Amino acid sequence: MSKSSQERALANFRNRLAEKGLVRFEVTGRDGDREIVRSFARRLAEGGPESDKLRAAVNESSGEAPKKGGIVRALLASPLIGSELDLSRPFEEGRKADL
Repeated sequence: MSKSSQERALANFRNRLAEKGLVRFEVTGRDGDREIVRSFARRLAEGGPESDKLRAAVNESSGEAPKKGGIVRALLASPLIGSELDLSRPFEEGRKADL
């Protein structure tokens, strides 16, 4: 069986997108956000420095869980590393409590 003209047109369209490095995908969102999402996707698809800035901004504020080892990496980047602070405390016996 041969494909209908509509199926061929859709296949050709998707092949042209793939040649440009683009793919189609579906997202779910609020109806009021439709134009915002379309505009955002259009700007990302254009490429260039503007789209790189958008990606960086979204990645920073995405709210995803940080990757493992982030706390250690942050502590090692601290300006106090190598300052040899004395953080020890003297041991105290404590007070007696009458129970």
